[in-house]
Amino acid sequence: MKRSHYCNDVREKQIGDRVTLFGWVNRRRDHGGVIFVDLRDRSGIVQVVFSPERNVEVHKQAHVLRNEFVVEVSGTVSPRPKETENPKMDTGMIEVEVDDFTILNESQTLPFLLDDEDLGENTRLNYRFLDLRRPAMQHNLSFRHRVNHTIRNVLDGEGFLDIETPMLTRSTPEGARDYLVPSRVNPGQFYALPQSPQLFKQLLMIAGYDRYFQITRCFRDEDLRADRQPEFTQIDLEMAFVDESDVMGITESIIKSSFTKALGVEVKTPIATITYEQAMEKYGLDAPDIRNPLVLTDITQQMKDTSFKVFASQATVKGPGGVQGAVKVLRVPGGNKLTRKQIDDYTKFVEIYGAKGLAWIKINGPWQEGSWQSPIVKFFSDEEKDAIIAATGAETGDILFFGADKLSVVNEALGRLRVAVGNDMGLVDQDAFGFVWVTEFPLLMWDSEAKRFDAVHHPFTAPMEEDLHYMDGEEVDGVRPLHKIRSRAYDLVLNGTEIGGGSIRIHDPNMQRKMLSLLNIGTEEANDKFGFLIKALEFGAPPHGGLALGMDRLIAIMLKAESIRDVIAFPKTQKAGCVLTQAPASVDHTQLRDLYLRSTYKAKS
Repeated sequence: MKRSHYCNDVREKQIGDRVTLFGWVNRRRDHGGVIFVDLRDRSGIVQVVFSPERNVEVHKQAHVLRNEFVVEVSGTVSPRPKETENPKMDTGMIEVEVDDFTILNESQTLPFLLDDEDLGENTRLNYRFLDLRRPAMQHNLSFRHRVNHTIRNVLDGEGFLDIETPMLTRSTPEGARDYLVPSRVNPGQFYALPQSPQLFKQLLMIAGYDRYFQITRCFRDEDLRADRQPEFTQIDLEMAFVDESDVMGITESIIKSSFTKALGVEVKTPIATITYEQAMEKYGLDAPDIRNPLVLTDITQQMKDTSFKVFASQATVKGPGGVQGAVKVLRVPGGNKLTRKQIDDYTKFVEIYGAKGLAWIKINGPWQEGSWQSPIVKFFSDEEKDAIIAATGAETGDILFFGADKLSVVNEALGRLRVAVGNDMGLVDQDAFGFVWVTEFPLLMWDSEAKRFDAVHHPFTAPMEEDLHYMDGEEVDGVRPLHKIRSRAYDLVLNGTEIGGGSIRIHDPNMQRKMLSLLNIGTEEANDKFGFLIKALEFGAPPHGGLALGMDRLIAIMLKAESIRDVIAFPKTQKAGCVLTQAPASVDHTQLRDLYLRSTYKAKS
């Protein structure tokens, strides 16, 4: 049993050669006594022919073939007869005349057709082993392999070492919940599956392995969305003796090579860079889709003295931790054709993101002619109307959408609205790939509910040196101005999705202790959770930084897949379950007893 070719590899240059193929019967046709079979394997399809003139016994046996039977066929490659060629198929100019074949296994009738594009997700996942036979899925996973291979080659060529880090480690929750694993030999104690290899790759830098990478599985016990899974794959790398530009440059090499070799798409480098402050001011989101031409305009200053109290009240808000009010406007060229129902739908949409409403003005002509259409126009003075035009550049035919609330709410609501309107109005080139780096994120963000600062990325991110004085600054309104500290962090955004992020790390033990203290992590807790890292930093830690790229998100965007589940072989559902294997599942009482565990869960009656 030896294969000579994959099905899709048989071409005109093999005409006259004898080949042996393995695969599944994709389709069987009986035409005037000659049986045609489309034989399929992971590479594609080739037509094989069973003719009584070539071999009567083999032709007779071929009558039992049915869809999805697994077969071995041997025969001679021949040109297809004139006018039967199929130029739409890679193998459409040839066929294989079979003189010997073996049925390796039969198949029951499939619960669905492999070319059915309207399968429900539950059916697809329940029969994932069949779903994966579909050409679209086989293409996706083969494509993923090629990207994976390209990335390894690029990093190997740049002197990186592929080093594995532990899957069983210590729980150090940093926002998302850990998946915990009980230890049988250490009763009452638990491992955690890693949310990322962050601490271990920093230890590798301290150990002198100055260029590390790993394509690794990570785990987060969090609510799922289309772009999230409880277990996911990331391209993880770390480098010593580098700054931001070095890490970003290597990442761009990965991206450029992957797009060129897998898609034939040229990514222009260096990729454009904007700061976090610029992203929030212009787009409202820290992961902007730069293919969308719409932008936000801040008119807070112009609205401080307006008689429209909704705007004026927010234009003067100042709170602890950098909390402030804002008034922003989204100009939509040609938007005055939107119907009232569409505007009402957008109003409901922004409420999802905390907005209390959505003010709007249709610019049907100069305001001096009474051509502005909106319930709020009457509240603005002539000077304020001129100021709105000057700030936004609004022209006849436009619509202006306004947001007035806390700055964070305004940015989120109008930022999401910008995305929705841009897509709905066809302003975004869906075939383009829009890359942008976002840099200089805040190091810390004020949590108004917990009344404390949290790390925006993680507590091992280095602050920008010119902002270090804020760490020891005096209190403002009872809070130190820590929100002004920028970090040496950077995210890579593609088509409005963050596909990767990283930072230059803290390599000084005293700075690391100070950072943990700013997060209200006391000395005892710091030593308990991160003592091994702090100790390692005391033994000659080099400056270092790194990044992690989300493999699943990257591949999904490259293939324009609706969900990352379409580029993962065996994904979980939105409830983090596997319908194929019925995981998670109950375990035997003996297993729990061996782990010194007992379930307290009681099913609802």
